[in-house]
Amino acid sequence: MTIDYDVVIIGGSLAGREAALMATQLRAKVALVEPKTNYEFIHHHVFSEIGKFSRQVSNAGQFGLGVLYPDTAEKYQISVAWPEAMLYARGIASNIEEQHSPVILAARGVDVIVGEGQFQSSPNLTFVVNDRLLRARTYLLASGSVPIIPEIEGLQKTGFLTLSNIWQSLSSSVSPKNWVIIGGVPQSIELAQTLVRLGCSVTLVINRPSIISHTDPEIALLLQAQLEAEGVRVLTHTAVTQVRLIDDKKWLQVGDKAIETDEIVVATAQQPNIKSLNLAAVGVKWHHRRLVVNDKLQTTNHRIFACGDVIGGYEFPHIANYEARIAIKNALFLPWNKVNYSCIPWGVFSQPMLAQVGMTEAQAKRQYHQDEILVLRQYFKTLAAAQIQEETTGICKFIVRRNGEILGASILGAEAIELINVIALAIAKKIKIDRIANLSPISVSFSEILEKTANEWNQQMFQSNTMLQEFLESFFHFRRDWNL
Repeated sequence: MTIDYDVVIIGGSLAGREAALMATQLRAKVALVEPKTNYEFIHHHVFSEIGKFSRQVSNAGQFGLGVLYPDTAEKYQISVAWPEAMLYARGIASNIEEQHSPVILAARGVDVIVGEGQFQSSPNLTFVVNDRLLRARTYLLASGSVPIIPEIEGLQKTGFLTLSNIWQSLSSSVSPKNWVIIGGVPQSIELAQTLVRLGCSVTLVINRPSIISHTDPEIALLLQAQLEAEGVRVLTHTAVTQVRLIDDKKWLQVGDKAIETDEIVVATAQQPNIKSLNLAAVGVKWHHRRLVVNDKLQTTNHRIFACGDVIGGYEFPHIANYEARIAIKNALFLPWNKVNYSCIPWGVFSQPMLAQVGMTEAQAKRQYHQDEILVLRQYFKTLAAAQIQEETTGICKFIVRRNGEILGASILGAEAIELINVIALAIAKKIKIDRIANLSPISVSFSEILEKTANEWNQQMFQSNTMLQEFLESFFHFRRDWNL
């Protein structure tokens, strides 16, 4: 059989496009098959930044800022207009999407094929799209994911939005003012906070004890408190059991409460976008709505690899791109590279931001003896930068072993998503906590929280070393007497 390509990428996600660019940079011949796709997460992150800006603008009066009309003594607060905010978000998203356009990919040597296809196994493994057979040595699945719609009585009949189509409603001339968001994923938290900052009424319903899974409970509670302080109604450990349309209004039965709303957003979970690919015929298995892959990102068909949220987990573009780099190298060469998520950070674009890397306190104590683990904490209110910028809500928490090895970190606070990268690098390069404690960050800056938290390790180690304390006390006593 003649091989047409070194790798065929079945796309529909930004990770697929990134993988295609990486393959061409390595001088491989690559085809990218994808449907026409909008990358809504770009709009989402821009929209979150608008919410942050709206909050800053609304607080401007604390610094004496506002609009003073010459004919009156009244000063009016500045506010962010909804239509202009959405126009701004669409403009930035359009610019970013253009950088990953099919035209750019084609100019760099990628054979871009727009359409949907499927695998066939006979007589040889190929991918068929638009009646064209694409023959390759290996294939990469990067087709993204689609929402899982929960089975709630009346939901389908009443109507709802998902995170992928919400922007159509937000961009309308008359946007809904009352929202119910079902689900506790990072994007639902960001959306809830942004909407309430733009003057909407928001209820966030989560069928779990914590507003976000896979993070430190202490951090999650602090974030929940911040959302509630801003006006988001948070209902945890609560399920939506029924949805009905009564007099053109949407009603939800949430636990023992009936809630009226203008619009419903379902953001519960995602599942692989693989329905039409005919994977079963080529031996690719999935389990609990996730593709089965090994640590080299090979599926159960060793010639087919996968990356991004098609293999499960949160929908984070940077993690998908990390997986794409591993998968494309393994697909083009020998499958030697393995994924290691212990040093890959993730975050929530809330305010304050939430960021995490490595193990949580509970995970570390399950893997190691409890006496071997030290928990280091420092609060943002101790920082001069936080006080100057009115960003005092936050905590930095490191999980370390007594020998100084950093196992994980969770940060809730201003610039957390930037700060966590330092700790991620330290974990990846096996840099111990005492090196972080010896940093000399620029003052005044939020980076000082890393040094302050790391210094807690020195303090705890010193307080637990009674022999050293007694030696130092005797040493200085002797030296004072000797000087006499």
